[in-house]
Amino acid sequence: MTAKATSQATWEQDVLQADGPVLVDFWAAWCGPCRMVAPVLDEIQSEHADKITIVKLNVDENPDLAMKYQITSIPAMKVFQGGEVKTTIIGAKPKFALEQDLAAFLG
Repeated sequence: MTAKATSQATWEQDVLQADGPVLVDFWAAWCGPCRMVAPVLDEIQSEHADKITIVKLNVDENPDLAMKYQITSIPAMKVFQGGEVKTTIIGAKPKFALEQDLAAFLG
């Protein structure tokens, strides 16, 4: 199971109106660390699909959303719940560290 792509068109449905927590991976094709973290997020999605949904947002294709959520460096991940940002994670991290950051949502 891999993280699905979201965009301006599907943002409301995929993120703001979702049941349960949604981690949004803000990324771009040219970003090396983004490519490193993508398979880790896919693994977390596969192992915790019942607890958290992971979606990817390409900041180059969706600059308005990147600006709205003040994405100044990527990779940046934000966990939304009930339409609000609950936590922000900046930078590529190993799986262990990401799972620690997400413990409150994966518990």
